[in-house]
Amino acid sequence: MRIALGQINPTVGDIPGNVARMVEFSRDAVSRGAHAIVFPELSITGYPPRDLVEKISFVQRSEEGVNELARRTAELPIAIIAGYVAESTSKTGKRVANRAAVMEAGEIRFRQTKTLLPNYDVFDEARYFVPGERRDLFMLQGRKIALAICEDAWNDKQFWERRLYSFDPVEEMAQMGASLLISINGSPYSMGKRALRHDMFGAAARHYGFPIVMVNQVGGNDQLVFDGSSFAMNARGDVVASARSFSEDLVVVDVLTGTGDQHADFPDECDAVFEALVLGTRDYLRKCGFTKVLIGLSGGIDSSLTAAIAVEAVGRENVIGIGMPGPYSSEGSITDAREMAANLGIRFELISISPAYQEFERTLEPVFEGYPPDVTEENLQSRLRGMTLMALSNKFGALVLTTGNKSELAVGYCTLYGDMCGGLAVISDVPKTLVYALSRVANKRFPHAIPDSVFQKAPSAELRPDQKDSDSLPEYEQLDAILRAYVEEMMSPREIAESLNLPIDLVSEVTRKVDLNEYKRQQAAPGLKVTTKAFGIGRRFPIAQRYRE
Repeated sequence: MRIALGQINPTVGDIPGNVARMVEFSRDAVSRGAHAIVFPELSITGYPPRDLVEKISFVQRSEEGVNELARRTAELPIAIIAGYVAESTSKTGKRVANRAAVMEAGEIRFRQTKTLLPNYDVFDEARYFVPGERRDLFMLQGRKIALAICEDAWNDKQFWERRLYSFDPVEEMAQMGASLLISINGSPYSMGKRALRHDMFGAAARHYGFPIVMVNQVGGNDQLVFDGSSFAMNARGDVVASARSFSEDLVVVDVLTGTGDQHADFPDECDAVFEALVLGTRDYLRKCGFTKVLIGLSGGIDSSLTAAIAVEAVGRENVIGIGMPGPYSSEGSITDAREMAANLGIRFELISISPAYQEFERTLEPVFEGYPPDVTEENLQSRLRGMTLMALSNKFGALVLTTGNKSELAVGYCTLYGDMCGGLAVISDVPKTLVYALSRVANKRFPHAIPDSVFQKAPSAELRPDQKDSDSLPEYEQLDAILRAYVEEMMSPREIAESLNLPIDLVSEVTRKVDLNEYKRQQAAPGLKVTTKAFGIGRRFPIAQRYRE
């Protein structure tokens, strides 16, 4: 029994385009001798559609889309499994359901509704969908097949120490006599997620004694990056077929013989993160209708990495680097920015903010009389750079990519309407220590693009004489360890201090800054999620609140 894993990159709301892509993949699968092809969760509509499902017209078009897919593949000798937003038949609760359809010869012959609706981190499915109340098996090539929709296969009591749900749909379908599990997924990427899927599904395969086919969406949709990484396992939990990560792919597996296509992957997690950021940037631009980007190049490591990602994502001809030296910019930083732009082959413009800054100082001098210089003057420089970039964005029709990293965003070491200006925060979920590691990856892809001097110099915003990040922040190795424990693992300051052997006062000061700067983060550009807990849609803290650890 040959099954094709149709790992596609759908665009949310582009139902005709998504259907057309599935028709193309289905024809290719037939040419390769497949008896069935499996597409990801909500592949008709794209995932996640969020509040679009509240629109009656959207749900109707989704229903029309699945029927159109059946109609356009009617002549193909293949069964097709696809996910879609369906009108709910329930008399109570939500009006729509997350559903999968099995179609063959132009007819939909089986439907399964998702039972377990995740409502944590970036997921909001309980907000939108009515849960399925009944699970059934369907027949394929004379065998009973279990069909699970993402979360339905993520609640194995043999694997999880603490389950989120009391009910396990896979266990029920196994008891019905299933000989194969097909799981369609919209599972976003984060570091370590690919290995987690292998471990979890491998445990299920061994426990139930049947093969598993897992198909996952690929592509960037707003802040989420889906890695694909679809695979098939035999009953021993061995991977017998695998699709590439971070690109569309079609692989075929024979689930009876346990043989299939094995496509190259990114075994190193740093390489995977870099590829995730490239894909997320490319798809954000492509799906939003942008073709060119602008980046403020400071000569520092953050903007250098962002530029390298952008070149990989949209091509050097579509990237413009802007150097904006101010009164405290070092000559070395200007030289590094210019050299890096030349190494990447991107257009580079140098626009000094010093004349505008001096004019602002003169204009504000009467009002500021009696007040010593402070962070106000520093922020003014950053905001002049932001204004410059946004003016060029308007003139050139290019999207500004912000260059701030997760460490800075966490503690508020960034300026509203300054360096936070832009349409996409490419590395806002990348801690500073990881920025350096990813920059090494960038230099493997673009040899020596980022000069050695950028790696060697102390990080600095260069907004006052001889300024260094370490004047205001702990060393980044310490800071990132504290932030990982506080933001991603939800540990208390005292637990962090004890586990990392750090002074409690240091840890408390860092966590205090995290709490106080929520107002900045909620005004930031959307950022691409690559860690287990990113600032954005998956982390929801109130701004106006007085709770302190």
